[in-house]
Amino acid sequence: MARHAVNINIEHKRFAAEAAPLFSDFRLAVRPGEVVALIGPSGVGKTTLLRLIGGVDTDYTGEILIDGQRADLAPPPGFVFQDARLLPWFDSVDNLCRLVAHVDAGRAEDLISRVGLGPYAHAYPRQMSGGMQRRLGLARALAANSRLLLLDEPFVSLDSVLVGELQSLFRSVIAEEKPTVILVSHDPQDAARLADRVVLLGRRPVRIVAELVFDLPRDARGPLDVVRLAERIAETSQEAVT
Repeated sequence: MARHAVNINIEHKRFAAEAAPLFSDFRLAVRPGEVVALIGPSGVGKTTLLRLIGGVDTDYTGEILIDGQRADLAPPPGFVFQDARLLPWFDSVDNLCRLVAHVDAGRAEDLISRVGLGPYAHAYPRQMSGGMQRRLGLARALAANSRLLLLDEPFVSLDSVLVGELQSLFRSVIAEEKPTVILVSHDPQDAARLADRVVLLGRRPVRIVAELVFDLPRDARGPLDVVRLAERIAETSQEAVT
């Protein structure tokens, strides 16, 4: 059953992680159930922004609100990282039960089956491929039972077949659970396949240089639609920074 999704409001005057501001006068609103992709140059601060939204980092002035509550006090989001970040001495079930509060073995096994890893419920990370480990990372994010998913380059360094499989899985999760999702990527095709809206970020101090809203529902986007949308993202990004 779909859960009510969160609303995110960011009203930042300054992120003070460094001597020179990383973000300055930065504002972003994300609607409940919206999938927003953040696209920008490597090292611009996309991951830092996710950590701030997730309440992991608190070194800023301004305000980040999750359904009206400060981000660092709000229920923790589900994080999906660039790498799976699994503990090698735990099997799949324990990587969920031991790392996520209030998850028992039965729920863990259900989630592991849901991401297509049922036969590997008691396998260790070393016994799974990189793609399988990423699937387990998604299961762990879902185990948090959060209304907010933060995806940090979840498809990086994977071959095209695995990327397609994982993106299909994410689309299913988004359709069923209807969470609010913020996806960080450097690849326009990731955004073209998954996002409702694309936010293009400029270099430091980070600012929003352009936004694109897609009217075509993600489930209706065929391969040619994805190519066209990705080209539109790339062209808009190029125009915005020149």
